[in-house]
Amino acid sequence: MGEHQRGKPSGTHGQIYVEIGICTSMERLWTLSQDPALHPRWDLRFSRIVPTESDDGGTARFRYEFQLPFHTIKGTGTSLGHRMHADGQATSVLKFTTADALSPIGPGSGYWRYIPTADGVRFITGYNYRPGMGILGKMLDGRVIRPALGWATALSFDRLRLWAESDLDPADSRNRWIIDALVRASGLVAAALLLRQALTGHHAAAAAALGATVALASCLLPAHRTVPRAGRCLRHAPDERAGLAPSALAVLPSPDRAGWPAERK
Repeated sequence: MGEHQRGKPSGTHGQIYVEIGICTSMERLWTLSQDPALHPRWDLRFSRIVPTESDDGGTARFRYEFQLPFHTIKGTGTSLGHRMHADGQATSVLKFTTADALSPIGPGSGYWRYIPTADGVRFITGYNYRPGMGILGKMLDGRVIRPALGWATALSFDRLRLWAESDLDPADSRNRWIIDALVRASGLVAAALLLRQALTGHHAAAAAALGATVALASCLLPAHRTVPRAGRCLRHAPDERAGLAPSALAVLPSPDRAGWPAERK
């Protein structure tokens, strides 16, 4: 298999790139990220992944779901993973699509790289897509949807890291993130009330100082090491190789290719 391809991105704003270093074995990381029963437990982009078909070459077809409060987005995908690179690296490529008019993500493709290091594995993803939801989706993609997806991917990668390194269940890390966010939000509300009190003239100096201190603490105090953070990930490729998709992506069949069974409802 060739190493890379230099095709143009399928979207209008360039691919989403996320990278994190994980102190674990290649085998454990491969299992946690490739097992369709385990993958949705840490990845915020999926609620369910169901394998549906595979061929002799290792190409697999799957259905995916993303559950919203009042609607479940459904789509299909194809994937192919390689573990036997001479340099010890592993790669996985995928293509996906959906007919759901409410999905902000249209047809797209992506890749994962697993690069062994002295401390563990560099885990990398790059993916791109055509915006969904018609004109509205195109308007929101660059400023809202794509940044939100990049953040969700990075937060998911840190949840995976905590699971692989410390055996911290993704549900527990999610709860810790929610508690941390609520505490910080409460601190900002308290700071706003204190600063409002300072404007009334009652103990103005003390209220202003305390309000500013609380606001700074809410924003700047680092999260506990067991609280997942998107900021622990790289969001831009540090080298050319990491940002290029494996050549297998170019020949991977699309989910709706003739010969695959129709998507099951």
